[in-house]
Amino acid sequence: MAHDGVSMPKTALLPDLLALTAAALPQVEALFDQARSEVRARVSRDGKISGALLEEHQFAAHALSWLATYVEALRQMSAWAGRLSDTGRFGEMEALLLQIGSGEYLAQIAGGIPMSQGEVARLADMGVAWAPEGPAASLIAGGNSPAARARLVELMRDNHGRATFGASGLEEELEMIRDQFRRFAEERVVPHAHGWHLRDELIPMGIIEELADMGVFGLTIPEEFGGLGLSKASMVVVSEELSRGYIGVGSLGTRSEIAAELILCGGTPEQKAHWLPKLASGEILPTAVFTEPNTGSDLGSLRTRAVRVGEDWEVTGNKTWITHAARTHVMTLLARTESDTTDYRGLSMFLAEKTPGTDDAPFPTPGMTGGEIEVLGYRGMKEYELAFDGFKVKGENLLGGVPGQGFKQLMQTFESARIQTAARAIGVAQSALEVGMKYAEDRKQFGKSLIEFPRVAGKLAMMAVEIMVARQLTYFSAWQKDHDKRCDLEAGMAKLLGARVAWAAADNALQIHGGNGFALEYQISRILCDARILNIFEGAAEIQAQVIARRLLD
Repeated sequence: MAHDGVSMPKTALLPDLLALTAAALPQVEALFDQARSEVRARVSRDGKISGALLEEHQFAAHALSWLATYVEALRQMSAWAGRLSDTGRFGEMEALLLQIGSGEYLAQIAGGIPMSQGEVARLADMGVAWAPEGPAASLIAGGNSPAARARLVELMRDNHGRATFGASGLEEELEMIRDQFRRFAEERVVPHAHGWHLRDELIPMGIIEELADMGVFGLTIPEEFGGLGLSKASMVVVSEELSRGYIGVGSLGTRSEIAAELILCGGTPEQKAHWLPKLASGEILPTAVFTEPNTGSDLGSLRTRAVRVGEDWEVTGNKTWITHAARTHVMTLLARTESDTTDYRGLSMFLAEKTPGTDDAPFPTPGMTGGEIEVLGYRGMKEYELAFDGFKVKGENLLGGVPGQGFKQLMQTFESARIQTAARAIGVAQSALEVGMKYAEDRKQFGKSLIEFPRVAGKLAMMAVEIMVARQLTYFSAWQKDHDKRCDLEAGMAKLLGARVAWAAADNALQIHGGNGFALEYQISRILCDARILNIFEGAAEIQAQVIARRLLD
C-alpha cells in the first residue's frame, strides 16, 4: 500500500518473533530477581525491611518497581500474543506491536527506564548490570526499527476507525460491550466534551441518566443487589471507551465503583440491601471524601473527627480535592472516631447522606460548606474543598457498624480503583492517538501530510505500542481480580505505567499539532490537561512506586 505516492516497506518483522519474545523473558526475570536481592540487602536491617533505609534508598527501590513493571508488561505482551496465535488472530499488526514493544522495553531495561521526564531508572541504581544476549539482544537490535514503525503506521492508516489498533485479545462479549460504549461516546460525548471543558461545566444530568440506564453505575454490583453482576474486565472496557470520549464521563462510574466496593466488602447486610440497589440504578450518586489539606497521600494522619452524639455522629473538619461533591447524595466519608489515635488506627468510614446542591446553593445540607477548586483539566465533575462543623451522620450509616475499621475498609477498594484508573489512562491515551493521527493525516506541510515524516509516524507508532502494552497489563490485573486472586501489585503496575503512557501520548500528540496544539480551540489541549492528573490521583506515581517496592521487598 502507498500513501501520497510514498512506498512503504511490506514487512519489517523479525523471524520466529513469538519464540524470540518468549525466550527473552527468562533473561529479564533473572535480572529482576538479582536486582530485588540487591535492593533488599540495602534496605534491610536485622533481617527486616527498614522504613528509614527504604527512604534513604528510595531511588533504587522505585527503580526496582519500574523494572518489575516492565518485566510484567513483557510477560503479559508475550502471553497476549500466544493467545492470539492459538486462535488464529495474530496478524501483522499484532506482530509489529509485540516486536516494537518488546524491543523497546528490553532496550530501556538495559539502558534506562524513564520514571518521569527527568528521572531515569538504571540498572546501576540497583547494583546490577546486564549484557543482553541471544533473543533479548536480537529484539533490542531489530525490534523497534524505523521500518517496523513505518509499517505499523501504514497498517494503522488502513485500519483507521477501528476501536483499537490490534486485537485486544478479549472475548467476544467484552468486545460487544466495547462497541456499545464506543458508539455512545462518539455520539453523545465527543461532540460536546471540549465545550464542557472550555466552559468548565458539569457533565449534563441527561448524560448521567443515560449512563444509568445503560447500567454503568451497577456494572460490577451483584445481580441480587440490582446490578449487572459483570466482571472487572467489563468495567475496564467501559471505563476505557468512555474516557476515550472524555475522562470526566469515564470517571463518573469511579465513585460508584468505590462506594459499592466499600459496601460489598465492609457493609452490614442491612447497608448492602439499602444502598447497593440505589447505587446500581443511579438513583443516588456518591462521592469519595478522604483527602485532607496537608495530608495528601498520608491518609493515616487524617484529622477530621467524628464524635458520637447519642446514637448518631457529628463530624467536624476539612476535606479537599473532593470530586463531584455538590450534586451527589451520599459521601463515603473517612473520619477519626478515636481521638487518642494519630495514625490509621481509629479511622472509621461513614455513608454520610447529604442533599444534592444547585448552582445557587451547592451545599445546602446543615453543617457542611464548600468551595470549588479551579483546575486545569478533569473538569466535568468539578473539585471542591469541604468544611464540616457538627455535620450529622446517622448511627446506622457507620460502615460495618463497628468503629475503627475505616482504613482497612478503604484499603480493600484500592485494587479496583487502580485498575479502573489504569483503564481511564488507556482511554485518554487512545483519544490522544486518534486525535493526533487525524491531524497528522489532514495537515499538509512541504507538499505532503505530516504523517509521511518518519518522526511524526514514529510518535504515532509508539503511542499505539505503549497503549497495547498498558492495556494488556490492565486486562491482566482485572483478570486476577475476577478470579479472586490478590492483584494489588498488578493493579499498581497497571496504574503506574498507564498514567505515564497517557501523558506521553498526549504530549506527543500535541507536538504533532505544533502551534495549533497550544490553542485552546483544539481538542488536544484538553486531552493534555486531562492526562496530567492520571499521574497524581489514586496514588501519585511516587507513592505508587513506593507501594509496589514495599510489596516486592517484603
